[in-house]
Amino acid sequence: MPRIPHGPSRRLLLTGALAAVPAALSGCSAPSEAASSGNGRRLRIGHFAFPSGDLIVKHRRLLEKALPDHDITWVKFDSGAEVNQAFLGGSLDIAALGSSPFARGVSGPAPIPYKVAWILDVAGENEALVARRRTGIREVAGLRGRTIATPFASTSHYSLLAALKAAGLTPSDVRLVDLQPQAILAAWQRGDIDAAYVWLPTLGELRRTGTQLTSSQEIGRAGRPTLDLAVVSDDLIARSPRVIDVWRRAQAQGLRLLRSDPGGSAKAVATELGISTADAEAQLAQGVFLSPEQVASADWLGTAAGPGKLLAYVGDTGRFLAEQKQIDKAPSEAAIREAFYLKGLPDVLQ
Repeated sequence: MPRIPHGPSRRLLLTGALAAVPAALSGCSAPSEAASSGNGRRLRIGHFAFPSGDLIVKHRRLLEKALPDHDITWVKFDSGAEVNQAFLGGSLDIAALGSSPFARGVSGPAPIPYKVAWILDVAGENEALVARRRTGIREVAGLRGRTIATPFASTSHYSLLAALKAAGLTPSDVRLVDLQPQAILAAWQRGDIDAAYVWLPTLGELRRTGTQLTSSQEIGRAGRPTLDLAVVSDDLIARSPRVIDVWRRAQAQGLRLLRSDPGGSAKAVATELGISTADAEAQLAQGVFLSPEQVASADWLGTAAGPGKLLAYVGDTGRFLAEQKQIDKAPSEAAIREAFYLKGLPDVLQ
C-alpha cells in the first residue's frame, strides 16, 4: 500500500483509502453513527489471519459473551497499511497493528486518531525473509539486483529494510515490490519474485521451496524488534472506556489459554486459519507471546504510571523509517507517548 502522507494531504487520502477498506466496513459512516446498532452497541474489530491470542478471543467468542449488548463485527485485514486507512476513515474501533505501521500512524502533524492499548505478540520466527531455492542465494547480501516482495508499510517491510542495511545494501540495490501475503504466494508460485519477507501462514508456504535468510527474531536480537500491537480509536476511548477494559480482559484470557491449553488453542487457530492442528501448533511455536502481566509492565506496554519500553521501540522504529525515507520525519517522544492508552493497567487484569 502507498505511504500515508502527512499534513493536509493526509486527509485528502480518505476517498482512496476507503475504497481499499474491506467490504464489510464499507457501510459504516461516521464513528458516532456507527456506534449504535439496534438496542445494543456496535464494536468493529480488525484482525489478521495470524496465529495469536487474538484469534483465540475471536474463536471462543469471549467478547461476545462478555458484551452481549454489543453487535461485534470482526473484519480481516491483510496489512497494517489497510488498518491505518480504515482508522483514518473512522471505520474501526479496535484492531491489530504492527509496530512499524503504528510508528507511521503517529508520525507527522496529523496523527491517526488511535492509541496502542495492548501487545499481541513479539515477532519471532513467524516473520522471515525467504529466497527461492533455485536462486542459490543463501545470505541477504546475495539479493543485490533481485526482486523482493513484501507488504509495504508493514513490520515485514521494516524488518526487510533493516536486514538489507545490515548486509550493506540499500533499497535501490534491489527491486522492492509491494504485495499482500496472498499475492506474494501467487507471485512466488509463478516465479515472478526471487525473495519475500512476510509472515505466517504465507511464510510457511514459501519455506517449502525456499531458503530462509533471516527472521524478525534475529533482527530483533540485533536491536530492531517488531511487535504486533492492538490499537483502540480515540472515539471508543471517549465514549466507552469500559468496553476497552472488557476487551483487555478477553485478550489476557487469550494469552493465558495459549499457555494453559496449548492443544485447544491450536485447534482454535487451526479452525480460524483453515489449516491442520499440527500446522497451527508449529506456527504458534514460532511466535513470542507475553503473559498478561508482562504486557502490562514497565518492560513492555507500561502501566497507568507511564509507558514502558515499547515507547523506545516505537521511537527507534520511527527514526529508522525516517532515515530510510519511508516517512518524512520521525515522531517525537511526546507524540508517541500521547498515543498510549494505559488507563487501568495493570489493575484491569485482576
